[in-house]
Amino acid sequence: AVQLEESGGGSVQAGGSLTLSCLVSVSLYSNSNYIGWFRQAPGKEREGVAVIDQRDLQRDEGTTHYADSVKGRFTISRDNGKKTVYLQMNTLRPEDTAMYLCAARVGGVWYGVYSPKSYNLWGQGTQVTVSN
Repeated sequence: AVQLEESGGGSVQAGGSLTLSCLVSVSLYSNSNYIGWFRQAPGKEREGVAVIDQRDLQRDEGTTHYADSVKGRFTISRDNGKKTVYLQMNTLRPEDTAMYLCAARVGGVWYGVYSPKSYNLWGQGTQVTVSN
């Protein structure tokens, strides 16, 4: 069964905005420690973009972490009722072009909040293309 399903990608001009959604299965949403957005451009390594701490689900807003490259432009958030994690992306740049993937961590070796190796389950991804 699909446990993470991304949507919302597309093509936009530089300076534009997109909102990505990651629908998470009920069990995974409750049992994950972190859910994050990652991206991978052709020929480049997968990198962490934004992560939300799922260990504090009693709060509507979880603790968040952002890569320096997106701070002030991207916002990660969640809707506990919809079991969905969002990535609001503003002031998009051509260098933001990549496949964006949602991932969840349930345990295992910890390589840091932004390392893909820390995450156990992945969605298929949604493409974001930003043009000049």
